[in-house]
Amino acid sequence: MNIALFTDTYYPEINGVANSVYILKNELEQIGHTVYVFTTTTPGSPEYEHNVFRVPSIPFALITERRVGIFYLPKLASIIKKLDLDLIHTHTEFSLGIFGRIMARELRLPMVHTYHTIYEDYTHYLTHFKTLDKRAKAFARVFTKVCCNTVEQVIVPTQKVKDLLLTYSVHKEISIVPTGVNLKKFNPALYSKEDVLRLKKQYDIQEQDKIMLYLGRVSKEKNISEIIESMPEYMSKRENVKFVIVGNGPEMETLKQMVAERNLGGKILFTGAQPWDNIGLFYRMGDVFVSGSTSETQGLTYIEAMAAGLPIVARRDRCLDDILVPGWNGYDFTDRKGLLEGLDSVLFGESDIAYGENARKNVQKLSTEAFARNVEKVYEEVMKRDAISKKREEYESRKIRRLSRR
Repeated sequence: MNIALFTDTYYPEINGVANSVYILKNELEQIGHTVYVFTTTTPGSPEYEHNVFRVPSIPFALITERRVGIFYLPKLASIIKKLDLDLIHTHTEFSLGIFGRIMARELRLPMVHTYHTIYEDYTHYLTHFKTLDKRAKAFARVFTKVCCNTVEQVIVPTQKVKDLLLTYSVHKEISIVPTGVNLKKFNPALYSKEDVLRLKKQYDIQEQDKIMLYLGRVSKEKNISEIIESMPEYMSKRENVKFVIVGNGPEMETLKQMVAERNLGGKILFTGAQPWDNIGLFYRMGDVFVSGSTSETQGLTYIEAMAAGLPIVARRDRCLDDILVPGWNGYDFTDRKGLLEGLDSVLFGESDIAYGENARKNVQKLSTEAFARNVEKVYEEVMKRDAISKKREEYESRKIRRLSRR
């Protein structure tokens, strides 16, 4: 098949959507498909990228680290029309997603859409008033419903997201396809003890220190503040525990201020954003992955952490239903008591539970190869339905022409 992927975010950006599309392109090509990516210009992107087309872009007002591009570029549209595409797959509801919809309509191609982001969880970026926030959330639900009901099929990463879309009255076919993770990239065996010690030394961390790790976007909906608020009590008893926050985002200065006010400088460390190629080493440095987020659609960083052999201590969330087994590869929590008990069990428990080993075992099913094959099955189903639909249209058209001649 000749497939076009439309996305507002792509490699080398570090986020779940960019990673998902990058993996999908590479894996679909491995199994014989021709894949084109249409995305935004991104600072630091490679000078040459095979079958990747970028349109001029600006930062997105809702999430400033993301970018939005031009809705329609005539020159690029003329190129797309010559690619003999079989199917269009959009990964955004905004600029490039709209471009993809226009091209699908003009070329009469079937379209698949992956719903990656629960926009209800991001409305606080637009308004600080509860009454307006309610309206913004209502608009986000309607907007999502319209976007999903105007494609041939929707892909979501978890049952949690499918159930949410059903409450929005999305009536199109919804397939659950978890995004795959490059398990080899996060294999802890890739990094030596000396590699880890050098990284610890860079941040003035002692060899014997226990590392709580968060890796991802530093933003309000990730609820990192809840973890920090629990640390004065915990770190006063567990003096060799450090909390390392890897990433960047709009909440960075607020969290740094929280740390200073609680006199936790040197115990809670901010590394800022890190190059994608170094992320595996940061996971390797950790002893437990910690998150208070409930805004995840799949929680790719949780899966990456498990692939790196890290147990998870995370706020209870349905996106974790299939990957977190409390007491086996980590713990979930709903309050401070549960958070601290989970941390103690993993970091200082005397049981013989191999949390890290169990974590690695549990994510082996989420390979990138399986991801691409499952998406390929969705494409095949959509193509079959589209072919039947076009034959029916052609039959009806011929029937009307025959009747008109009588």
